[in-house]
Amino acid sequence: MPKQTSRMETGDLIHHRAMRLNPCLMKYSTSVASSRRKSRKAHFSAHSEARRTLMSANLSKELQARHGVRSMPIRKDDEVSIARGMFKTREGKVTAVYRKKFVVHVERITREKANGATVQVGIPASSLTITKLKMDKDRKAALERKNRNSDKKGKTEEDAAMSNVD
Repeated sequence: MPKQTSRMETGDLIHHRAMRLNPCLMKYSTSVASSRRKSRKAHFSAHSEARRTLMSANLSKELQARHGVRSMPIRKDDEVSIARGMFKTREGKVTAVYRKKFVVHVERITREKANGATVQVGIPASSLTITKLKMDKDRKAALERKNRNSDKKGKTEEDAAMSNVD
């Protein structure tokens, strides 16, 4: 009869010891669990403000070049194009961001139910590309904060242009 082993098998034990000896093999942040179970729980039990950042979409190439930002949280009245799925290449304006279900409703993306009613089809935010941003002061501030092309002093393009004017 084979000898009973503990939950941690011998290979896991060797790996565990190697992690203790060599800190390069350890994860970067000790406050964040690397467990799949805990990650899924954190994702699906996230509150509304956390879901806002989870539901981010990539910006189009021209918006990325203009703002120096790769992605932004999606919001109502943004114009998007669908990059994946059954409705690929379709474009439209965001009519609702359904944070509870992690989906976005886009205008003219509907389907017919068996009883003849038309319903909005939820599209995951990761399947969208933002082609036009609805700008307000908060969004503008977020873009300036996230801009990768700006120098460390915090100068914007307008400030640089105005510095040459006497």
